[in-house]
Amino acid sequence: MNTFLVLVAAFLVLNVALGLVRVARGPTPADRMLAAQLFGTTGVGVLLLLAEALAAPELRVIALVFTLLAVVVSVAFVKRGWIRVQGEPEDGEEGA
Repeated sequence: MNTFLVLVAAFLVLNVALGLVRVARGPTPADRMLAAQLFGTTGVGVLLLLAEALAAPELRVIALVFTLLAVVVSVAFVKRGWIRVQGEPEDGEEGA
C-alpha cells in the first residue's frame, strides 16, 4: 500500500511539472493564478499521501498550513487583480 501511495504522489508531482507550462505561457494573470492554485492543492495532496505512506503525522500539519496559505493568496489575488480602473468600460459595454 505504501508503494501505491508514493506512486500516486509522484504522479501528482508530475502534474505540477506540467502546470509549470501554464505559468510560463499565461496568457492572463488569472491563468497563472489558477496554475498556482494547482500547485497548492497538489502540494497538499502530496503531503497527505506521504504522511500516510511514511507514517509521519507532522506532514498533515504542514498540509493544513499550506491550505490556509492558499486561501490567503486567493483572496489577495482577487482583491488586487480585479480592481477596475475608474472610467474603464465593463465587459460587453462599448467605450464612450
